[in-house]
Amino acid sequence: MIALILPTYNEKGNLAVLVKKIIRLGMKDVALIIVDDNSPDGTGKIADVLAKKHKNIKVFHRMNERGLGSAIKFGFDKADTNIVGVMDTDLSHDPKILPQIFKQFENGADFVIGSRYVSYGSIKNWPFVRRFVSKTATLLVKPLTCVRDPMSGFFFVKKNVIKNMKINPESCKICLDIIVRGKYKKVVEVPYIFTNRKRGKTKILTAKEIVKYIKYVFYLYGFKMNNRHINAAVSFACSVMSFIPMINHRVF
Repeated sequence: MIALILPTYNEKGNLAVLVKKIIRLGMKDVALIIVDDNSPDGTGKIADVLAKKHKNIKVFHRMNERGLGSAIKFGFDKADTNIVGVMDTDLSHDPKILPQIFKQFENGADFVIGSRYVSYGSIKNWPFVRRFVSKTATLLVKPLTCVRDPMSGFFFVKKNVIKNMKINPESCKICLDIIVRGKYKKVVEVPYIFTNRKRGKTKILTAKEIVKYIKYVFYLYGFKMNNRHINAAVSFACSVMSFIPMINHRVF
């Protein structure tokens, strides 16, 4: 069995559409775990209705917790399968490549990433600023990994890869965290076309989140080089940078 985590917050117009697309693929060995952060738009109620219709769907309502990273970690902890994964519920990730992703595990992979930046992968309708931010974020971690799309939010991993790894729920990009700190032998990137959401609002990227990302990237460099002094220096620098005014750019 494979558990697919679907974190939701105000995805009323997208969740049912995505679940329908996944169900149509006819993958009987896939369980869906919807983790809703008490969405005020009623997403949680829609999730409950879907769970009543489909026996392979479980829903968890988090009343006092927020955040994509912590929702993913929560879902991973609840999954009792050998393989766990995550995808966005805003329809930006194409579920059609799921069978191809799962095939990679049969071929020996223990970490599979949906990638926008390998051959045949691409992004539709992104403004220049969003492309620039995404590329810059990726460039910052290039020395840490050969993965072309380490910022991906669409990935699956065998549970033993993260068995003894304490996933930081505050980390900006859990895929990147696993790439650097996880224990795997074979990682594969499967191309897909990223499409901007058509319903709902995309979260904006603030200066605080930029600083948070930079701080975590340097933590990963420190982890890779086993150098605590790097983390201490960067922590201080990021504390200073946190006074930067809010910047309203969309997330990468």
